[in-house]
Amino acid sequence: MGGTVLVRYGAIPVVARCTADRADGLARGLRVVVGTSRGLELGTVLESVNGPETHNVEPQEHSHLSDNGERAESQFSVLRAASADDEARSLELKTNCEGQFSDWCRRIEGWNLDLELIDLEWTLDRSRLILYVLNERGPDCTKLALQAAAAGLGPVEVQPVDAEGLMQAQVSGGCGTGGGGCGCGS
Repeated sequence: MGGTVLVRYGAIPVVARCTADRADGLARGLRVVVGTSRGLELGTVLESVNGPETHNVEPQEHSHLSDNGERAESQFSVLRAASADDEARSLELKTNCEGQFSDWCRRIEGWNLDLELIDLEWTLDRSRLILYVLNERGPDCTKLALQAAAAGLGPVEVQPVDAEGLMQAQVSGGCGTGGGGCGCGS
């Protein structure tokens, strides 16, 4: 029986509603591989949102702008239970990130960016490196992603964090072109 479960994932934890082919077989605490807007990630099942035991949980909202500029919900799904290989891969990637942390701090300083790196992580499929910075979303976040791309450091997502957790992109406003809804927040 398909359904929806709450799954926590990420170095700076996020809780998301994820579809699952068999939600009734996903017990609390089960490690799973989830498909997110960032790529494949390892997560932990918290609970089913279909059952009577569902609590008053406010999961992180996940939306993005579609090609026509309208807000569209991202499809997050549980792909499978995590295997021993998935867990080993996750540990290997975490160790890799710990080794890269000081290099990224030096790059940020060398690029004259007013950002404080607090953590980084690779997605499980290594399709994206997420850099968590203790700052508001602003031009230096964009500059960091552009500098990383220009230096050939692969696909990088810069994710601002504050005391409340991940800061979501501002969807209202516009880029000054008059079109609005571009998501840049200006």
